Amino acid sequence: MNSPHNVEEEIDALLEKIKSEITPQLFEEVSKKLKEAVKKRRLRLDQASKIVEEVVKNYYRSLVDPGEAVGTITAQSIGEPSTQMTLRVFHYAGVREYNVTLGLPRLIEIVDARRQPETPIMEIYLTDDVKHDLEKVKEIARQIESTYIENIAEEFGIDYTEGVAIVKLDREMLIDKGVTVEMVIEVLKEAGIGEVEISSEDPYEIKVYLSEEYLDPVKIEKLRAKILQTQVKGIRNIKKTIIQKRGNEYVIIAEGSNLEEVMKIPGVDWRKIYTNNIHEIERVLGIEAARAAIIREIKNTLDDQGLDVDIRHIMLLADMMTWTGHVRQVGRMGIAGEKPSVLARATFETTVQKLVESAITGEEDTLPSITENIIIGQVIPVGTGLVRVYMNPSFNKKGEENMPSGEKNE
Repeated sequence: MNSPHNVEEEIDALLEKIKSEITPQLFEEVSKKLKEAVKKRRLRLDQASKIVEEVVKNYYRSLVDPGEAVGTITAQSIGEPSTQMTLRVFHYAGVREYNVTLGLPRLIEIVDARRQPETPIMEIYLTDDVKHDLEKVKEIARQIESTYIENIAEEFGIDYTEGVAIVKLDREMLIDKGVTVEMVIEVLKEAGIGEVEISSEDPYEIKVYLSEEYLDPVKIEKLRAKILQTQVKGIRNIKKTIIQKRGNEYVIIAEGSNLEEVMKIPGVDWRKIYTNNIHEIERVLGIEAARAAIIREIKNTLDDQGLDVDIRHIMLLADMMTWTGHVRQVGRMGIAGEKPSVLARATFETTVQKLVESAITGEEDTLPSITENIIIGQVIPVGTGLVRVYMNPSFNKKGEENMPSGEKNE
């Protein structure tokens, strides 16, 4: 019976043979799992040898051949399953407090590179000293959630005879949101609507003596909106926060997105924070982070629908959307509209416009891609179409150089 030491050596020898044939990441994973399995006696050496052979075979089978039409295959791989997706907006699984766009609407949002997602959501993870303490988590959630006067107002009215707007605050909501009457007075003063004071009759009633510009009855709705939409505390664009328990830690889910400001809050783990707003990720964290977010969002959207798409196809789409250094849509204002070929751009949506623009500027089309070669009936530069055969007429069939008679070497 082989000793554990000998087994370890034989496994190492077996793996050394394939080290140069596969990627370092794959080699590391195979090595770790094989050694674990053999160590726990779940696998014999002869079985390990067969597994290593299969790994190499599958690796070579997964490689892309030169000239493979990866773009076309990616389009089919993502396009076909996405036509099977339902055209509905779903509740997030198990949570009824907020909605998030899923399915085809979300996929369209991503590939169209919309500036704002329909339902922006943030996952806010917390530092080790906070994430297990519910009270501390609640405090951070209150700090993040935007509180407007309309959230804490019980009544709102305007007395035009005296030119006064009266805001009556809800005591329970003030306590729940962690807001004081003084904070409300301060923000109303900063709004510049008029002089602000607490009513002598009720400590929770605030009077705003309106300036001349707001005494016009036509502007009543504008005034009402300005007072009720005045932000008292919290982070702009974060409408609501929900605390979820995941395993043994608490995570804050925020409805709305403001990555830059949330990252500054003490107690928030800025390394793990996540938002589904891709443009915001690009602005704050850079284009590589935006690329990773596109891959994650598309993958999650397809997985939610039970659709299996090769991750490499999603990665190729993300690469095309981000390789210029900015997130671009898959459309005439982005990838399709910025192709180097005139004919390829003209085939998309605005045919006449593209042809006229190119004619005016005297643009030249070198026919570098598939679409334009199909249009003019040439062999497309894919697969065997990539190969170019050249003939040198100075050589004969035997491979000998043709020379004038009398000069040929014997």
